[in-house]
Amino acid sequence: MATVGRDIARWVHGLTCDDLDEKTIHEVKRRVIDSIGCALGAYNAPPGKIARAMAEARNDTHAGIVFGTSHSTCPEMAAFANGAMIRYLDYNDTYLSLEPAHPSDNLSAAIAVTQTTGKSGKDMILAAVIGYEIQCRLCDAASLRAHGWDHVVYGALSTAMLSGKLWDLDEDALEHALGLSGVCNIATRQTRTGQMSHWKACAFSNAARNGVFAADLARRGMTGPYEIFEGPKGIFNQLTGPFDLKLGGKNDYMINNTYIKFWPAEYHSQSAIEAILAMRSEIGDREVTSIHIESFEAAVSIIGSEPEKWRPTSRETADHSMAYCVAVALLDGDVTLRSFDDDRLVDPRILGLMDKTKITEKPELNEGYPKGIPNHLTVTLADGTKLEKRVDYPRGHNLNRMTDEEVVAKFKRLADGVISDATAEKILAAAWKLDELTELRDITAFKVIPG
Repeated sequence: MATVGRDIARWVHGLTCDDLDEKTIHEVKRRVIDSIGCALGAYNAPPGKIARAMAEARNDTHAGIVFGTSHSTCPEMAAFANGAMIRYLDYNDTYLSLEPAHPSDNLSAAIAVTQTTGKSGKDMILAAVIGYEIQCRLCDAASLRAHGWDHVVYGALSTAMLSGKLWDLDEDALEHALGLSGVCNIATRQTRTGQMSHWKACAFSNAARNGVFAADLARRGMTGPYEIFEGPKGIFNQLTGPFDLKLGGKNDYMINNTYIKFWPAEYHSQSAIEAILAMRSEIGDREVTSIHIESFEAAVSIIGSEPEKWRPTSRETADHSMAYCVAVALLDGDVTLRSFDDDRLVDPRILGLMDKTKITEKPELNEGYPKGIPNHLTVTLADGTKLEKRVDYPRGHNLNRMTDEEVVAKFKRLADGVISDATAEKILAAAWKLDELTELRDITAFKVIPG
């Protein structure tokens, strides 16, 4: 019987390194650099410390390396710990569609299972392309958010498939891995509502942990539920409704349609940040009496509607508050990791600007999403002046791409003070030659500066 699960398994099984074009290979290298940079920036944050401690409590000589250590743990725990670090700052890449997501979350699983299997950098690149492809195509096919579910549901499926590829599973075993990962990893969207917690950093890394585990079970002969999409209690009937799934071919891989973040904030705010920064010199020292952000449904719903977003008490909530991000950008001339320090969350200047900020949905802006993220800002000054700016494609968007030099500069900013300059250069050199590496220790087993 033809099923979506069998179609996915057949596509994953048939894809080879020879099917990848140079543009796609290069993009994977950029995402590895960006993601390890994000992990370094989050290295000393509580979720990273907690996840590393759990991973280091498990020993496995020939498995995944926990970033910043020489410790080898089981692949699912390496995926969890490294994934939590990659995700914590909300600075890793993004894809926007019917379901928004952060597809570089797949990389912690790809790296961990590559090391476990003793595969090469080229094999890891292929696995990464598979992870991005499955997750992003599912995001194109159906919304989870609209039904109260979280995007990480798709991540359990994508990481199971990339892991199964690295373990050389046949079509039958890959389909079983989909069933095993899909039936028991259904996450609610409560992770991203109200005041947010450390779990925002861990929701996908937990899905990745379980995706790796499902593929490992399947390779050992465990069978999983059939018809995971079409079955009477499957994904279609329980979560999304029916959909068709298109998977890419040569020169048409989804990783090339995703976006690297320029600022460490939820992606729907990126164009609003860019707009207020463009207006900042014209505003100068004049008093601001109001900021009106006209936006689209997804932005208003996710980062502009809940009362908690006007009084964030955690970093996780503040980087998901468009009002906060715009206020701090106007005051500081940038949004950086320090923009979300505890003392900034109670800064009366920031809170005062937030109280002058209104965010409303403008129906015609919905037409520009998800191709772009159109935010239109109107700033009214005490002297009666009104300034306006709209941005659709902020820096880092796939229609306004960051250069390789900008990606490296971001990596070095995040690495500063966490690893030595020499170590940073060693990681960069290895990442740019990822397709030539026989193993991945040079991008994982680096030493951090004590402190």
